[in-house]
Amino acid sequence: MKYTISLLGFLFLFAACQETPDQRPNIILIMADDMGYSDIAPYGGEINTPNLSRLADHGIRFTQFYNTARCCPTRASLLTGCYPHQTGIGHMTSSPNDPGGHDYGVPEYQGFLNKNTVTIAEVLKETGYKTLMTGKWHLGYEKEEQWPLQRGFDQYYGLIPGACNFFQPEHPRGITYGNNPLTITENDYYTTDAFTDYAIRFISDTQKDESQPFFLYLAYNAPHWPLQAPQQDIDRYKGKYSKGWQHVRQERYERMKNMGLVDADWEMTPQDSREWDSLDDAKKAEMDLRMAIYAAMIDRMDQNIGRLLDSLQAKDLLDNTLIMFLSDNGACAEFDELGSGPASQLETREGYVLSYGRAWANASNTPFRQYKHWLHEGGIATPLIMHWPAGIDPAKNGALVREYGFLPDIMATCLEVTGATYPEAYQGHNITPMAGKSLLPLFSGEAKSVHTEPIFWEHEGNKAVRLGHYKLVQAWEPDKDDWELYDMENDRTEMHNLASEMPEKVREMKAMYEAWATENKVLPWGEVTQILQQKRGER
Repeated sequence: MKYTISLLGFLFLFAACQETPDQRPNIILIMADDMGYSDIAPYGGEINTPNLSRLADHGIRFTQFYNTARCCPTRASLLTGCYPHQTGIGHMTSSPNDPGGHDYGVPEYQGFLNKNTVTIAEVLKETGYKTLMTGKWHLGYEKEEQWPLQRGFDQYYGLIPGACNFFQPEHPRGITYGNNPLTITENDYYTTDAFTDYAIRFISDTQKDESQPFFLYLAYNAPHWPLQAPQQDIDRYKGKYSKGWQHVRQERYERMKNMGLVDADWEMTPQDSREWDSLDDAKKAEMDLRMAIYAAMIDRMDQNIGRLLDSLQAKDLLDNTLIMFLSDNGACAEFDELGSGPASQLETREGYVLSYGRAWANASNTPFRQYKHWLHEGGIATPLIMHWPAGIDPAKNGALVREYGFLPDIMATCLEVTGATYPEAYQGHNITPMAGKSLLPLFSGEAKSVHTEPIFWEHEGNKAVRLGHYKLVQAWEPDKDDWELYDMENDRTEMHNLASEMPEKVREMKAMYEAWATENKVLPWGEVTQILQQKRGER
């Protein structure tokens, strides 16, 4: 299947072939890591994010955009326009400490991007774009042919695996420049700052040839664990969370209703943790600090986005640059209700080894259910901000887009705005047709979904289907096949399961899921866990 070039895309492509300067837009794709739906100010959060608000106020915000609920499947789907299983990352990529640990012996679960997909960078590079990346890769650690420079990027600075010390990243979770590992010696090093420094530097390098547009993928590792931020940023938030998660959730919920992000008729989900007042004073102080560090990480990311925007404006690049901002999954509730990691030296640069716990993640995902890993809205709902003064109708500035979309739509959108063609073959390999649809019609305010077909998710046995305003979802449990059905128009917080009232709709959408899972060779999670146990037993 070939991608059809729109009239707008044709005009961009035609202009690129003339002797006049290339007028196709630059594209910047910014991704946060483990950030909840309601953390940033444009989505109801209290964290200071004026630069993301600046983008939202002069662009558009999507209220129903979806990731895959986990970091590396999201990155695979985002960059290729395909479902994660089609890319070879049906579950996860292997870690530096466990090479090959997520290669399950079948192509759909090999643990790194396969050659039957193309990245946005590979496609745009073929059309004359300079392709740049800084930040977290997490799409294949062990094999250098799977690193960014081997998947279409001209320049790369960042983190190949999934997490590192923000202040002192070291091998095997260190920093790579091009294909070369670096030793970080600066006392004031911080990954969020460094990723932005190199993004600005790479863009400046492209300006030596003013006719060449660029694509930049800026993948921050904030606010993923470990919880670490510069002290001056933490100090601005200490004490702000001393009233606890119930208070934060309620305040966010009220702001979100006032902003039109959620319907006043949707019920906020029940609190998924113990009462704040059940904690003693020492534990309250620790939990306040955990959330303060998390907030400081997002604040620092926003500061750096501001530096990037100022640099673009100084170079007269901002108007014709399409900027997209989103998160790779919902908030992280991993390991413990109240977080994990050492509780000593709380105010040092060491922070916490892991994260802030399920109680705060519940607040980060206000007003939704569940978290990273799961496919209820708290796991897959992401902010999506798009800013492009030259391409988005100015009358839409600050508008909310209520039509839904998902990660593969980013590839399709990039192709349409640049006039690029999605290939049937690339470097001798047949290429899987992309799953996404362009979001460009929504830039002018068209109130019609780009998706008339169902879209699907599967991660660790959790399953979901979205079709129109219905969503069928299942949280995996051994030996159970209980599906839940929700009306996303009237109950996006998934509080009223309609499965028993609408069994025909459940059967219809379940059959759609099963056909998709068969076509994409999705393994039953019980089989995957057996493979994992066997691999662990062999070590």
